[in-house]
Amino acid sequence: MNKKHTELIAAELRIKEWQVEHAVSLFLDGATIPFVSRYRKEATGSLDEVQLAAVKTLWSAYEELDKRKAAILRSIGEQDKLTPELRAAIEDCWQMNRLEDLYLPYRPKRKTRASVARAKGLEPLANRILALETADFSRIAASFTGPEVETTADALSGARDIIAETISEDADLRQRIRQIYQKNGVLASRVQKGKEEEGVKYRNYFDYSEPIRSMAPHRLLALLRAGNEGMVSINLKPHPDNLAIAEAERLFTAQKGSVPFPPGPSSALFQMKEAIEDAYRRLIHPSIENEVLGIFKEKADTESIKVFSANLRQLLLSPPLGQKRVLAIDPGFRTGCKVVCLSAQGDLLHNDTIYPHPPLNERSAAMRKISQMVEAYKIQVIAVGNGTAGRETEQFLKKIAFPHKIQIFSVSEDGASVYSASQAGREEFPDYDVTVRGAVSIGRRLMDPLAELVKIDPKSLGIGQYQHDVNQTLLKESLDRTVEFCVNHVGVNLNTASYQLLAYVSGLGPQLAKNIVEYRQEHGPFTARKQLIHVKRLGEKAYEQCAGFLRIPDGEDVLDNTGVHPESYMLVKRMAADLGVTVNELIASEELRRKIDLSRYVSSEVGMPTLRDIMTELDKPGRDPRSVVKVWEFDESVASIEDLKEGMVLPGIVSNVTNFGAFVNIGIKQDGLIHVSQMGEKYVRDPLDVVRLHQHVMVRVISVDTERNRIQLRLERN
Repeated sequence: MNKKHTELIAAELRIKEWQVEHAVSLFLDGATIPFVSRYRKEATGSLDEVQLAAVKTLWSAYEELDKRKAAILRSIGEQDKLTPELRAAIEDCWQMNRLEDLYLPYRPKRKTRASVARAKGLEPLANRILALETADFSRIAASFTGPEVETTADALSGARDIIAETISEDADLRQRIRQIYQKNGVLASRVQKGKEEEGVKYRNYFDYSEPIRSMAPHRLLALLRAGNEGMVSINLKPHPDNLAIAEAERLFTAQKGSVPFPPGPSSALFQMKEAIEDAYRRLIHPSIENEVLGIFKEKADTESIKVFSANLRQLLLSPPLGQKRVLAIDPGFRTGCKVVCLSAQGDLLHNDTIYPHPPLNERSAAMRKISQMVEAYKIQVIAVGNGTAGRETEQFLKKIAFPHKIQIFSVSEDGASVYSASQAGREEFPDYDVTVRGAVSIGRRLMDPLAELVKIDPKSLGIGQYQHDVNQTLLKESLDRTVEFCVNHVGVNLNTASYQLLAYVSGLGPQLAKNIVEYRQEHGPFTARKQLIHVKRLGEKAYEQCAGFLRIPDGEDVLDNTGVHPESYMLVKRMAADLGVTVNELIASEELRRKIDLSRYVSSEVGMPTLRDIMTELDKPGRDPRSVVKVWEFDESVASIEDLKEGMVLPGIVSNVTNFGAFVNIGIKQDGLIHVSQMGEKYVRDPLDVVRLHQHVMVRVISVDTERNRIQLRLERN
């Protein structure tokens, strides 16, 4: 284990070096983040999953940096140019862009203006100019003329090309100019000629400039998108523009102090000035501009991905309705409303289509069908997709006189169409069309959002911002970690979970998940966790990682329905034995559990964090950490954007959270925006500090733009 890596990670994350060492050792041994954060708290000093993910990411980054160093050292060594000083500089470098700067002069190049000049024998002339000799270089340059260099001017031009490349490859200068761009850079955009109409949605950036270090992440991503689509031209330059050139002149003419450049072209200083300006304009600026844009885009990506992941976590941990008999409707006008009836376990019992809306308006027939299905399948709740015709369908349902109370829920149908056309949808319902699958998905996500939404690509769930503009690899890694956390945080019923859900359980993955489902189909429900070792290819390591997150209600051992890991079963049995009772009696009696002195059970392997977690599980075996789902009624007087008036106070549900605010569903087709400036009396830095996805809120209408379908809202305090 690289000691320097450990030191750097500990310093960056402000944790102890031993915590990093232990976490990395566990990862190298095959442990997952959920397992380490839940069952190895003593080893890591109770690092949470966010800290552990950061440790893992940084460790991987430093490992890649080491590989790059080795490749660079090998390349320079093969050129016989690796000096002890250069080796030390490379080995002591811990930033990738600095490392590439050190390698730049030795990187194999294609043909350049400087390489052509060197081939013509002009390098000695360039070296004399770089040394700032005081001789008359017009006469010296004349001695370099010949068949390939016709004039003195050609000789000096070639020498300047060599100097410009040398200056542009100076690692110290590049680092200083990079810092200037980061501190003083101004990002500006101008509309491309003839794109005014096509790019109207980007009109805020048609003539725009802002210091890049103060630019909000969402503005940077929007501006870059406009540039990528060819609507605007973009440039990043320091302000004032001469800062970078002045830094280069200071670094490369330091020997002459403050001596001004003479007016004539015959001096070394004049030639250096020309070469420096050329180096900056032609070589340094384009490279550093792209680098710094990349640095700030990476920061914007990270912030955008953080918001996306936070939204996804809240969505996946949305309150489940639980096992209820559900009638689910995927609403529509012309094609009708697809209706499905689901059992309490989510099985499809029946499907039909009703046409209560225009153009057919078969309301009476639709009411009869719904009433018959509710009675025949003993329906307890109705789930209605919130897309096209969703609000109208809810209003239609409320006019039906059901024989008993029926709760009606509006359910987000984002991603339902993606699931219905996916392989997972086809595998589950091969004999039904996409409309039936979509309606089933709507009903199931009300019963258990987590179990259903893991089947859908998170990018199709209508949350986040600029998700297609950010680094897709980083986005996928973050979203996968978020899903993994949510699944393992809640726990999974081993006997009912789909293979898509099981795949996110610590230590499993898609293949072992499918093997578990196959074993279940062949041998029937699991009655004990230990039976997992009989699943094909599920070895001891995978069992260790997954067992604590899998639940077996009504199994042989009551502990199999808790988050207590099997490795701690003997400890719990010892606690019960010390009290003279069984484990079942211990779990059933809070009075008995209060008698336990946890300090008696601390050992070199088990500390107080694990013991407290065990007691929490014994207090509420099989508990679901998610809250209870609630019904939320929209204002029935508002059916479209035309019904909105400034000053109205309306109920709504947060549908998306971004860096700049939150979008709210107020029961019509268009969501309204609460800008971050309208979230409170005091300055709000992060909207996630104030609202969360699917939160029920009261909002005040500030403005309505029917032409652009935009609604501005203010958050009202309850």
